[in-house]
Amino acid sequence: MKILVFGINYAPELIGVAKYTTDMCEYFRAAGHEVAVVTAPPYYPHWSKPKSYRRYWYQRETVRGISLIRCPLYVPRSPTGLKRLVHHFSFALSSGPAMIYAASRMQPDLVLAIAPSIFGAPGAALAGMLVGASRWLHLQDLEVDEAFELGFLSGSAFRRMALALELATLRMFQRLSSISPRMVAALKSKGVAADRLLEFNNWVDTDVIRPLPRPTTLRNSLTIAPGATVALYSGNMGTKQGLEYLAAAARRLAPGRPDIVFLLCGSGSMRERLRAMTQDLPNVRMLDLQPAEAMAELLSTADIHLLPQMPGVMDLALPSKLPAMLASGRPVVAMAIENTQLHQELQGVGIVIQPGDVDAFEASLVRLADEPILRTLMGARGRELAIARWGRSAVLSRIEALLSSTKASTLSSELSRPADGDAEDNTEAVRVATTVLTRANG
Repeated sequence: MKILVFGINYAPELIGVAKYTTDMCEYFRAAGHEVAVVTAPPYYPHWSKPKSYRRYWYQRETVRGISLIRCPLYVPRSPTGLKRLVHHFSFALSSGPAMIYAASRMQPDLVLAIAPSIFGAPGAALAGMLVGASRWLHLQDLEVDEAFELGFLSGSAFRRMALALELATLRMFQRLSSISPRMVAALKSKGVAADRLLEFNNWVDTDVIRPLPRPTTLRNSLTIAPGATVALYSGNMGTKQGLEYLAAAARRLAPGRPDIVFLLCGSGSMRERLRAMTQDLPNVRMLDLQPAEAMAELLSTADIHLLPQMPGVMDLALPSKLPAMLASGRPVVAMAIENTQLHQELQGVGIVIQPGDVDAFEASLVRLADEPILRTLMGARGRELAIARWGRSAVLSRIEALLSSTKASTLSSELSRPADGDAEDNTEAVRVATTVLTRANG
């Protein structure tokens, strides 16, 4: 098949959605498919573009045999709610014409759009319609719900308008998928027909991410005492991660339990604030983002993985780092509301507490630090779960087989019926998207 992929994040970004989109594209290419990508310059999680990508126009490059078009966009230094809107809208405006250009040249069988950002998804869908390609939207986040739940956006009227535009966008695609059963159910509740929905969960290469012997070289280089318990947070340091809970727990444990060492690794808008909150604590170490080839060692340096979260996001975005954490054979202390997807996933492989409960967070760390056998048992169960549910080959081969079984004749017949709802709804969605793209091109 010829597959045109749309998504704002791609390599060389190291974490988040980029690593999954990149890995998926390279897997499809290795399976014999032709793959091209329309994306943005790398900027995440630093919210800054590298010097070689700081152009104000489109850039083309080939990465491991995959042709990329990098579209210009606005990247705010401090991503507030309004600035995030402008950021995503700027990519929607620049990527729409690029998608139409790429689709007209490639004539793909499938247009696969990755959200975030859903702002640009109408342009991707329109490109697919214009060349007769099948259209698939994969949602890593439910961005609209998340933005209002976290307070980035507010207002009941604004929310109703945003949800209406979101639904119009969803109806432009014939297939929709997301990364957990709860997120798939949320799409169904928005009005998407069940027969168009699919769970396409994230994955981990369990041959690469695996338990390594202790102590690691990294642990020794950080001068962590042999008997200490390392509690690791690794990933994006943004506003929704609840990193202030880590700082509070580290400060409370510093006097009486210096043997519990917090290792904080990552980058993002909260990094400097987190550094300021912990710089005087002897039980905290901070690291920059580690390259992909060092990830197995980093995760095995931990005795416990930390997954703080702000309330309101648990079923809207299952943390993408979770499969790798479990594959490393270490238990997790996480914040999750009871009966949410994350709460269910961590049963028996970690300790789950209510978001914002620093007392319970501290007690959980002390318990696991004092019970190494419990840590070992939970870590082993987590490793088994990662292999069974999130193994890279199992997940991607299933999706690749689904793509390969979709013949050109099937694509043509699918295009003859509306993606969801009635034909009038879809015609209106196409009209709105076309108007936006036309205005963007002057």
